[in-house]
Amino acid sequence: MFPFAGFIAMLGVIATLVVDSVAFGYYTRSASGDVVDVAEDSGQNERTDVEMDNKQVSDDSSRQAQLLIRHRVASQVLELGILVHSVIIGISLGASESPSTVRPLLAALSFHQFFEGIGLGGCIIQAKFKTKSIVSMVVFFCMTTSVGVIIGIGISSVYNENNVTALIVQGILNSVSAGILVYMALVDLLAADFMSDKVQKNGKLQIGLNFSLLAGVGLMSLLAKWA
Repeated sequence: MFPFAGFIAMLGVIATLVVDSVAFGYYTRSASGDVVDVAEDSGQNERTDVEMDNKQVSDDSSRQAQLLIRHRVASQVLELGILVHSVIIGISLGASESPSTVRPLLAALSFHQFFEGIGLGGCIIQAKFKTKSIVSMVVFFCMTTSVGVIIGIGISSVYNENNVTALIVQGILNSVSAGILVYMALVDLLAADFMSDKVQKNGKLQIGLNFSLLAGVGLMSLLAKWA
C-alpha cells in the first residue's frame, strides 16, 4: 500500500521550504532600518583605518540583519506549524468521548505544548520582535488548542472518529503539520544550533547535544505508542 502519510508529509516539507524561502526573500528586500542596529563609528584618526572599520561594520551589520530576518521568518513559520498541529489535537480531544482515548491525547498534548512552547519561545526571543508582536504570537499559541477543543466539543454529537472521511481529513492535516514541524526542526532549529561556532569548537558540547537529540527522539517515539 502506498505510504500516503509519508508522501503528504514530504509535500508539507516542500511547501514549508517554498514559504520559508519566499518569506525570507521578501523580508530581505523590504527590510527597513529598524531590523538591525547600526554600529557606531570607531573614531579612528587615519582615513584608511576609518574606511576599513566602516567596511567591517557594514559587513557585520549585514550579517546581523540577515540572521535577524532568518530568526523572524523561522519563528513565524514554526508558529504556523504548531498552530495547525495544536488545533488538530484539540479537535480530537474535544470530540473524543472515550476516557481511553482522552487520556493518551491529553498526555501527548501536554508534552507537545510544553516542548513546542520552549522551542517557539527561544525563536521569538532570538527574533527580537516588538512587544505587540510577541504578545500576539503568545496569545495565538495559548488559544489554539483551546479553540480546537471547543470545536471538537461542538461537533462531538455529529463527529464519528471512525468515519472514513474523518480519518482521511485528520490524517492529511496531521501529515502536513508533521512535515512543517520536521522541516522547521531540522533546518531552522537543530541545524543552526549544531553548526554554530560555539558547538563546533567544543567537543563535549557537541557530544552532549547529539546525546540529547537522540534521547529526545526516543522519548517522543515512546510517547507516540500511547498517542
